[in-house]
Amino acid sequence: MTSTTSQRVIIAGGGIAGLATARALNRRGIAATVVERSPAAADGGLAINLPGNAIAALDRLGLANGIDRFGYPVRKREYRTSGDRLLAAIDEDAFWGEAMRPRAIRRADLVAMLGAGLESSCDLVPQAITAVRQDAAAVEVTLADGSQRSGRLLVGADGVRSTVRAAVMGPSHAVAARLASESWRFMAPNPGVDGWTVWTGKAGMILLLPVDETTVYGWVSLSAPDTSGSHVERLDAAFRDFPERVRKALSWALAHPEGIYHSPIEEIRMASWSEGRVVLVGDAAHATAPVWAEGAALAMEDAIALAQVVAEADDDTRIGPRFEQLRQARVAHVQAMTDRLSKAARLPHALRTLLMPFITPRSYEGTYGPLKTL
Repeated sequence: MTSTTSQRVIIAGGGIAGLATARALNRRGIAATVVERSPAAADGGLAINLPGNAIAALDRLGLANGIDRFGYPVRKREYRTSGDRLLAAIDEDAFWGEAMRPRAIRRADLVAMLGAGLESSCDLVPQAITAVRQDAAAVEVTLADGSQRSGRLLVGADGVRSTVRAAVMGPSHAVAARLASESWRFMAPNPGVDGWTVWTGKAGMILLLPVDETTVYGWVSLSAPDTSGSHVERLDAAFRDFPERVRKALSWALAHPEGIYHSPIEEIRMASWSEGRVVLVGDAAHATAPVWAEGAALAMEDAIALAQVVAEADDDTRIGPRFEQLRQARVAHVQAMTDRLSKAARLPHALRTLLMPFITPRSYEGTYGPLKTL
């Protein structure tokens, strides 16, 4: 192989995982090339919930001031029935503390924060990767325009449908999540919600999360697949008897269907995230259903851990195994707690409603307690 960037780390994907990796490497003086085929981040107008460990990761990436500026504080969680009865409440301020207070943020703002200032230290290549080849000395990617880039390491940070994973490790490992097979996301005027709030009923669940003083992010899933009717008709029917503030936000979204994003909920479970000089991070390695909102947090933690391993490596072929050693137990914990909650969500509705006041606080503590420290 020939290369003009043989000491660089090549990163496939310019989303949260890829830009966090580039930033973490940059903070350790390691040059990177980011290859991203999309001119703008997908779903840039929607939002994301960042638990306390995501806030801690942003601090380690030098972005504490940015999240204070762009992130909206999430001080509590509420779990409610379709009749608006409160089943359980979590004081997130008390659990995480001020320094790790969860935040809601527009995805575009988070991506912009992670990418700010990288132009001077990273090559940004607006191309798709079409092939990957590696040998003992380097890894090389072929781009859609026929050119090649090579480096010491290739990081697959290109999401659930990872091109890098498919090229190096075979056919897709993506499977439908156990919680639900599909979801809908939207933004709407805030109907009077003052914290992370989810309502559950026989037909499905809906989450509303304020992202500023006037706007909420909405996430919806249905309990059973239904291919009859349009998305608008299905959602309208499923949540027709939910509380007024739910109906108000959802009705606004349904009246603006161009702003509703429908997507499958897919998971990635793999025994190994590396092959030679290729390492997977974020959703490309371990996507989980979004029940604990850990996707971005784990991706940013991956970036910090990988940068540490790269900086300390005296043998690049050992980077992957060392990275896995640092990260797999933590990811396995999140996946196990996701499976546990998904199993509870499939209980008969009446039984689930009866048990939620007891199991919800324990599940929250059991999931996030081990994540308070890295």
